[in-house]
Amino acid sequence: MGCVFSLPEDRRDAAERAPAARETSFIEKMKKTGKNIIVFYGSQTGTAEEFANRLSKDAQRYGMKGMAADPEEYDMGELSRLSEIKNSLAIFCMATYGEGDPTDNAQDFYDWLQENDDDMSGLNYTVFALGNKTYEHYNAMGKYVDKRLEDLGAKRIFDLGLGDDDGNLEEDFVSWREQFWPAVCEHFGVEASGDELSIRQYELKEHTDINMNKVYTGEIGRLKSFEVQKPPFDSKNPFLAPVTVNRKLNKAGDRHLMHLELDITGSKIRYESGDHVAVFPTNDSVLVNKLGQILGVDLDKVISLNNLDEESNKKHPFPCPTTYRTALTHYLDITHPPRTNVLYELAQYASDPKDQENMRKMASSSPEGKALYQSWVLDASRNILAILEDMPSLRPPVDHLCELLPRLQARYYSIASSSKVHPNSIHICAVVVEYKTKTGRTNKGVATNWLKNKLVTDNGHKSTVPMYIRKSQFRLPFKATNPVIMIGPGTGIAPFVGFIQERGWLKQQGKEVGETVMYFGCRHKNEDYIYQEELEEAEKNAVLPQLHVAFSRDQDQKVYVQHLLKKNKENIWKLIHNDNAHIYVCGDARNMAKDVQSAFHDIAEELGGMTRTQATDYVKKLMTKGRYSQDVWS
Repeated sequence: MGCVFSLPEDRRDAAERAPAARETSFIEKMKKTGKNIIVFYGSQTGTAEEFANRLSKDAQRYGMKGMAADPEEYDMGELSRLSEIKNSLAIFCMATYGEGDPTDNAQDFYDWLQENDDDMSGLNYTVFALGNKTYEHYNAMGKYVDKRLEDLGAKRIFDLGLGDDDGNLEEDFVSWREQFWPAVCEHFGVEASGDELSIRQYELKEHTDINMNKVYTGEIGRLKSFEVQKPPFDSKNPFLAPVTVNRKLNKAGDRHLMHLELDITGSKIRYESGDHVAVFPTNDSVLVNKLGQILGVDLDKVISLNNLDEESNKKHPFPCPTTYRTALTHYLDITHPPRTNVLYELAQYASDPKDQENMRKMASSSPEGKALYQSWVLDASRNILAILEDMPSLRPPVDHLCELLPRLQARYYSIASSSKVHPNSIHICAVVVEYKTKTGRTNKGVATNWLKNKLVTDNGHKSTVPMYIRKSQFRLPFKATNPVIMIGPGTGIAPFVGFIQERGWLKQQGKEVGETVMYFGCRHKNEDYIYQEELEEAEKNAVLPQLHVAFSRDQDQKVYVQHLLKKNKENIWKLIHNDNAHIYVCGDARNMAKDVQSAFHDIAEELGGMTRTQATDYVKKLMTKGRYSQDVWS
């Protein structure tokens, strides 16, 4: 038996009232709707889901019929039955999350694959994996699904595609897809006559006379869920947490580092140190208004976009009915550079043939087109508004644009507090993102600028943040007597503020607590040494017997956390090798986490008398034993 999707309590009663129970059999659904290709996605931030939608749309261009599917909503035990459908194919767009883990929506599918030995010999499949090379377990989930299905006897129709978000994920996908479809056509013996028309998935309905109580105003799931809040709170039903503190952490410098506290009193939300808080931001109203202006749209018009495929589980691209203003503010991502399929589908609306040609070229896999997309869109950090401003002949209908833009995603932050000390409060530490682009525009990070403006009281009203908790594996040792070595420069300190609070609390409870060691780094001691008071207080109270801080720019040669680790190598090695210490690294994945890891390799090599290979294996073993944990981002 596969993993049948189960609804949380608060949505079960709604589901029972619903006229028809949701179909958990994708085989029956495919038979009923004449589909032969199913594209499953494991998606955490929406990209894999986007790619799955693009592939299922492609199928139509090649005279086949496809559907995108969330594995959490279907009984995956039916995969072996796909052979009942003629010319059938299962495509898997699988992202890897965290330390080589499946995404939340693919967790049950992953568990099922590990536990089941069903014969899959009739299944045709292919996998496109989404990952990031800066991480230890690059594309682990996609690689696992690809290999496991083969082991179960399924037939791989086309090679595993590896997408690297550290490079150019879009280009990796476009290049893979370009070779994939001809291979599929050849396999099934169909003509590869890709119809290059733009295919609409949704149709616009304008509501002239509608009860405004039926209109979504930014809710993620249930209508009016922001007015009447009902636990349990999760990604489909976030809690509106009042902001009780919002202060700037750094004393000087041109950046804005901030500390926010969210009140979760009465929400029944529980968290542990090391968990992540997810928040749902909104786009800057200035950008939204400019988009409305440039497209000549009444942003307050109430609309619905309805799926033309009436059998689809996805009735609308975002909650409908709603206004264009709400869609562009709450539901759509208008700040990331658009992916090539968006340019391709919008090209038809450019009145200048040269613009049309360039947009189609950027979406092709020709070297010239790829280079143009890389330089004109990605390197220049042009969002959809910048593209419209710099291409005056392009004026698409706003409803088609809304259909094509990806969903605005929740943002995750490492929680900077301990629930033992702050059971009703969740602390966030973040740096405001703002930078100049090559075109001279200023781009602002959506979530951090939105958080920065969440004043405790705004015109007499409390500011609130829609949020939920995402559990993590980043946990203090089960035994308080184990030493902990924490390495977190910059905002990477966040979870360790919580860890230190918790170790202090354990000490107060009269527990014996092992050595607690902190390695922090910032640019200048008198500028961005954040949480200095808290750290020095903990040091004074012997909660933090060792505090090592690297100020990278306070002297001629740069000093980083990895340099301090090597300076204290004897102590580090004793803690790890003799005292069973747990190591935690949080912050930048691209450079810091790698440099810190190789510092540990150096220490093991030198003080453990190992070869480089043995030292690397030694650190790998610490990871598999759960004694070396990372909470990193790039």
